[in-house]
Amino acid sequence: DGRVSSVSVQQLIEQISCMNKAKMIDHVGRVEEGAYEIYNCVEKIIKQDILGCEMTDLEGKDLGNKEDSTAPEEEVFGDVLWDAHDEQEQMEAFQQASNSTCELGFEKYFERLNDLVAAPAPIPPLLVSGGPGSGKSLLLSKWIQLQQKHSPNTLILYHFVGRPMSTSSESALIIKRLTLKLMQHSWLVSPLTFDPAKLLEEFPRWLEKLSARHQGSIIIIIDSIDQIQQAEKHMKWLIDPLPVNVRVIVSVNVETCPQAWRLWPTLHLDPLNSKDVKSLISAECNSANVKLTKEQEKKLERHCRSATTCNALYVTLLGKTIACVGNTGNIDEILQQCCQCQDTVSLYRLVLRSIQESLQNDKEKGLLREILCVIGVSHNGVSESELMELYPELTSAVLASLLHSLHKMCLLTYGCGLLKFQHLQAWEMVKLEYMEAGENVISAYRQKLVEYFTMQLRVLIFICFSFDSQDRVTWRSADELPWLFQQQGDKQKLHKCLLNLFVSQNLYKRGHFAELLSYWQLVGKDKSSMAAEYFDSLKEYEKSSEGEESMICLADLYETLGRFLKDLGLLSQAVAPLQRSLEIRETALDPDHPRVAQSLHQLAGVYVQWKKFGNAEQLYKQALEISENAYGAEHPRVARELDALATLYQKQNKYEQAEQLRKKSFKIRQKAARQKGSLCGFALLRQRALQLEELTLGKDTPDNARTLNELGVLYYLQNNLETAELFLKRSLEMRERVLGSDHPDCAQSLNNLAALYNEKKHYDKAEELYEKALDIRRRALAPDHPSLAYTVKHLAVLYKKMGKLDKAVPLYELAVEIRQKSFGPKHPSVATALVNLAVLYCQMKKQIEALPLYERALKIYEDSFGHMHPRVGETLKNLAVLSYERGDFEKAAELYKRAVEIKEAETLLIGGKATSRHSSSGDTFSLKSALSPNAFLEHGQR
Repeated sequence: DGRVSSVSVQQLIEQISCMNKAKMIDHVGRVEEGAYEIYNCVEKIIKQDILGCEMTDLEGKDLGNKEDSTAPEEEVFGDVLWDAHDEQEQMEAFQQASNSTCELGFEKYFERLNDLVAAPAPIPPLLVSGGPGSGKSLLLSKWIQLQQKHSPNTLILYHFVGRPMSTSSESALIIKRLTLKLMQHSWLVSPLTFDPAKLLEEFPRWLEKLSARHQGSIIIIIDSIDQIQQAEKHMKWLIDPLPVNVRVIVSVNVETCPQAWRLWPTLHLDPLNSKDVKSLISAECNSANVKLTKEQEKKLERHCRSATTCNALYVTLLGKTIACVGNTGNIDEILQQCCQCQDTVSLYRLVLRSIQESLQNDKEKGLLREILCVIGVSHNGVSESELMELYPELTSAVLASLLHSLHKMCLLTYGCGLLKFQHLQAWEMVKLEYMEAGENVISAYRQKLVEYFTMQLRVLIFICFSFDSQDRVTWRSADELPWLFQQQGDKQKLHKCLLNLFVSQNLYKRGHFAELLSYWQLVGKDKSSMAAEYFDSLKEYEKSSEGEESMICLADLYETLGRFLKDLGLLSQAVAPLQRSLEIRETALDPDHPRVAQSLHQLAGVYVQWKKFGNAEQLYKQALEISENAYGAEHPRVARELDALATLYQKQNKYEQAEQLRKKSFKIRQKAARQKGSLCGFALLRQRALQLEELTLGKDTPDNARTLNELGVLYYLQNNLETAELFLKRSLEMRERVLGSDHPDCAQSLNNLAALYNEKKHYDKAEELYEKALDIRRRALAPDHPSLAYTVKHLAVLYKKMGKLDKAVPLYELAVEIRQKSFGPKHPSVATALVNLAVLYCQMKKQIEALPLYERALKIYEDSFGHMHPRVGETLKNLAVLSYERGDFEKAAELYKRAVEIKEAETLLIGGKATSRHSSSGDTFSLKSALSPNAFLEHGQR
């Protein structure tokens, strides 16, 4: 009810308030909603401040141009798709590998690794070999830490391969991730293929190009490289001569190392000597206050002399086993049992049985078996909440107790919030202990997971179409379901699963292109038939799409399909879905919305590959214009468009123009990198803390006013309109005091407040504020300034919404003038402004004034895009309606026929037949039915 419920809660709040690094979320409402708020906040901090991902950030811009919170996160690398889960998994793997405090006499190995780095080029990769559990991961992670500390100019890229068949062992994802990390450090943003074969083929060229840009050495480390399927085939680049400043280190198990690699310089990890064995066991026993007798120590030393009992994992597990029972049981008895275990798998079996004996009843023992088996047959692990839903009889207390024991004894670990086996030997033991019946038992557990994730998918689709929720739920379903169907050999269900648009979209948007392609190959579909099936599924989904939210979601699906087809090389088939995505976004959002720029950018990319450079240039320029207006001239998204244009000019041998754009882009990225600070984001956090501290002191400064405006925008984007209004009002008041009421910054605050009132449907207040902002900007800014254009546009739309069409006309006319001054009279943006004005005239029954505007817009579109472009079709359709209303039925039929031909040509690119129900540009209106003498034609505003 909004009141503090107890003294202890009040004390907690007071303590939090005094802390620098604490964030308190003040929430009144249901517990689930509060948890969801916290989840969103933590996720944002992880992505922005820890992983260093670029978030959608419009703090300094007008609210009227806001982008919804579901903006694609891949923008940090331009068009390259980035998976935060994969990156988080690698960070956790590195931390877990380096957790041990025991160095195991690694100093001699560190020297050898240092010699490799210092050796003159060319030099082949260094092979770190050893038996299973010999400490290879620990050695490499400890050495990485030392290098990061003593050689800050050395760029170290690492990848820890997990269990075979898991995502971390997929070669295409490994190469893509390493390439992206190189691109991140070199500020180079270029198109990157997603075709797995081409990606592996092009990696050496990327390595050469990116290493030339790096000042210092580059070290690439791949741990357990032999766990990658067909490692020798997929890692052929290792055999090629490496760039002079690149060194590669890979670790392998002695038994599974490919024959061709055995000729490389090798660092073999020796078995632990008696001193290291004693040190490891003593460390574990001391942590549990267990004291061994001299005789017991000697017995252990004698036991740990064979090849399979003197490796690091075996000895660590041995020490934990003794420490675990030392205070409560007979140490001599457990020593006797341990000495009968001659390898790590048998020792794990002893550990499991001791955990079983500690359980209270057969029910808990059965649950232990279920947990281990279901984790083992999964693709990437299972979360605690999924286990609770899979087994309703499993209580939180029992689960917590089981997981504590399994984690403590090195059976299970966590990765990306999922439980998985800490070592391969633990999973091998579980198969021997619980799955002796073989494939039938494994298949039964897989089927249980299939039923669970299938149900999750159904619930998701039934409950909501919120994109954020879909991403949050389906990344698990998308990871597990197709893979499980593949393992079960059920091609029919796999095919059906792939046609679930959200599953395929999730895999693709997280960069799992190779995985998605392999599934389609398994069901026996070639690229063209796969494209046609996706397009048919999308058309079916479109029939049920109602309202703005579902249409935005539909546009994202069309874009994903277009990008996927482009990556497959199906350029002619990629155009139609990307064009459809553009049409929907222009209709559902706004022609100047940042997501429209995203559609333009993607469509231009197809035309570049198709070598239709003129089309691509127009689209890139429109995307650049929208991005500059939405984000400001120094935003990374603007740099992306500049880079794309520069690449286009370079392909056309326009080197001077390309160089100018590259320099401009580089400055933007350089500035953004400085502002962001280190990758961990501590500099950024400190800057924010100082800003908030100054705000609380209440100083009237332009910077504080700007920060208040930024906070207002952030709250607005989170739909917290009351708090947003408070900050925006304070910003406006402070700016008026400090800068004067006629300053352009005051116009920005007025514009933002007006957008907020418009959202709250307080149209009269919004009108007054927009008019004030327009008056200031008209006097203070150039006639073609983007900020003036935006205020003109939003006030015009508001007048139209309020039915004040006469007041809207001069603003729509001004919008045409501004675009003509900015881009010239023959630019497509001018055509869009002309169409908007023409629609307004039609609504005012002024068809005579509308006709020349439509005709001029048609001419511009035809000259810019060609006679068969969808925008030409939509304008022809509008002209057909106009001709019909003026009684010229013959001309109307002719124009409408041309419009339909364009639409059919567009859909036939993919194999679709139906014409679209939505327009593509401008404030166009649609035909409710085919043209006929009895047809009722309504001017429908977008």
